[in-house]
Amino acid sequence: MAGIHVSTKVNGDPVEFVCQPGDSLLDSLRDRVGLTGAKEGCGTGDCGACSVTVDSRLVCSCLVLGAEVDGREVTTVEGLADGDKLHPLQEKFIEHAALQCGICTPGFLVAAKALLDNNPSPSEQEIRYALAGNLCRCTGYDKIVRAVQAAAKEVKKQAKKSQK
Repeated sequence: MAGIHVSTKVNGDPVEFVCQPGDSLLDSLRDRVGLTGAKEGCGTGDCGACSVTVDSRLVCSCLVLGAEVDGREVTTVEGLADGDKLHPLQEKFIEHAALQCGICTPGFLVAAKALLDNNPSPSEQEIRYALAGNLCRCTGYDKIVRAVQAAAKEVKKQAKKSQK
């Protein structure tokens, strides 16, 4: 079967790969692009471990075909850090011990980043709602919510510094 040539941007960089018509974006990212941050937790879109953004829209990459991102922009957990400098979400997840086994963490980080991009001052209820599509079996959601709240404050503080 002939492959499909995909030309896209991943984490701001131009990327090209060839995938089969039925390959998921998750498999394409992991097997063709070499980005293994997104994890397959369920393969049915129920757990959020494979969350990425496509054109700034949060999606489960196990439910999107690799070919569907041709000409679009994908952001994965690998795109959160700026070189060696962690994103405030990553820093706060560490500080608040909001991770354990690491399977769900990339999806939570991407979902939280999508939330903060659209709502820089979310309430606790808004955070819980935005992260409801992500499941964790180890850490507990309170630590994750506290980490996102702390990151929101840090992002706002950094934004104010850059405006001066």
